[in-house]
Order: sequence, then structure tokens, then C-alpha cells
Amino acid sequence: MTTKARAPDGRPRPTDRFALFAECLLTGVWIAVAALPLVTFPAAFAAGTRHLRRYLAGERGGLREFAGDARAAARRGWIVGAAAGAAAALLLLDLAAVRAGLPGGPFVGAVGILAMIGFLVAVVRAASCWEPGARWRVLLAEAGRNTVRDPAGSLLLVCGMAVVVLSGALVPPLAVPVVGVVAAAATAVRTRGRSR
Repeated sequence: MTTKARAPDGRPRPTDRFALFAECLLTGVWIAVAALPLVTFPAAFAAGTRHLRRYLAGERGGLREFAGDARAAARRGWIVGAAAGAAAALLLLDLAAVRAGLPGGPFVGAVGILAMIGFLVAVVRAASCWEPGARWRVLLAEAGRNTVRDPAGSLLLVCGMAVVVLSGALVPPLAVPVVGVVAAAATAVRTRGRSR
């Protein structure tokens, strides 16, 4: 946001906040469409958070820049998406073991769910730090450390993901733009972490 867009007391005007919220919802639609192949979700999320960072900095950026970022991030980001899919398949296997009544099944199921949530938080954190030329392996290693070091930021991202899931359960089309709110939360967590 530029300085001109602020009220005399230095705070953003309500209309500017609404414009930011609308941009987040639009970004959520872009992310959802770009993530339709599922393995491209990390790349789409990376492009979405980069778009929001540009928007907040007052730089030019639109669908064309988003698409370019999504293509660049997907070159290696699809591997992260495939790993997330494999982790989800393992979680479903764990939950099947719980339902089958195997000894220790509830414990294994709970550990599996917590591990999947932690992995998703790390992927979202890594995607929010992506820049062209960045290596996903390095981003994921740093994001894994930050997931543990910054529990408040991680909890914010978990709550954001819960809002997407609940929105999808109540009104399925609503989950699409709400993904942009998670992208905004990830951008805020990244900015907060850099300022500390």
C-alpha cells in the first residue's frame, strides 16, 4: 500500500482494507485454478503469495505475472506437490488402520494427522518465501525449522486451513476464494518472521 492510500492518522482507510480483502479473494481463485492438477498446489500458492507481496508493495502485477510465477515455481515445485499427495495417501492408510481396529490404531492415526498438518504448514511457509531461482529443498528445510520455532505463526496457518476446510464443507464454492485468505495469512507470517 502506498503512503497516499493512508488516512491522516497513518492507518489504512477502510476502503483500502476492503480492496486488499478483495485482492486476497481474487488471488484465492487464481491459486485454486492453477492448483487443479493438485501437484501444482505449492507452485500456485507460491505465485499467489508473491502476487500479494507485490500488491502490498504497490508494484504492478496481475494475472500475467501470477501465471509466469506459477510456471516458474512449478518447474521443481511439482515434486513438493507429489510428496504432499503421497503423504495424504499415507494418512488415508493410517486412518484405514484406525477404522479396522488394529492395536495402537488411534495413536498412529493421531500421529499421522499431526504429522500431515505440520507438513502442510511447512509447505505453505516454504511457498510463501518462494522467489524465482529459489530451491524448494532449501525453502522446505527453513520452513520446517520455522514451523517449530514460530508456533504462533504455525497456529495462524492451521486456523486458516481449517477455515478453508469448514467453508468447503458448508458452502463448497466458498472454499475457492478463501484460499487467498490463507495466502494473505502466510504472507503476514513471513513478514512477521522477517521483522523479528
